[in-house]
Amino acid sequence: MLGKKEKATPTNFGAINVIGEGTKITGDLSSNGDLRIDGSVEGNIITQSKCVLGASGQITGNIDAKNCDISGKVSGNVKVSDLLLIKSSGKIQGDIRTAKMVVENGGEFNGSCTMGSSVSIKKEQSSANARAAN
Repeated sequence: MLGKKEKATPTNFGAINVIGEGTKITGDLSSNGDLRIDGSVEGNIITQSKCVLGASGQITGNIDAKNCDISGKVSGNVKVSDLLLIKSSGKIQGDIRTAKMVVENGGEFNGSCTMGSSVSIKKEQSSANARAAN
């Protein structure tokens, strides 16, 4: 109707979380929205959305995300259900599991890599196995 304003309901799915340069966090991070990290994190990161690690960012721990752009340094395993982008300044020291991956010229990773649709199948199977074990 004209003149009526609809009330917006807040959701966490659109939230963008930023950890600025010079900030250090010790502990695990979990989010439904996007994460951008330009500081330092010592702990695991889990997001249902996108994780962006800036050129000045460092993560010591595992990453589990839908999409991930790496421009900084990661010491830990990376599991991405859709697209992993390792930019030219990005460095990953650990194993990678992803459906798709792009590595720009100069980007580095040291570890094993499992790619393709088998990654999402293995994830579903491991979840089913964990439920069956309980």
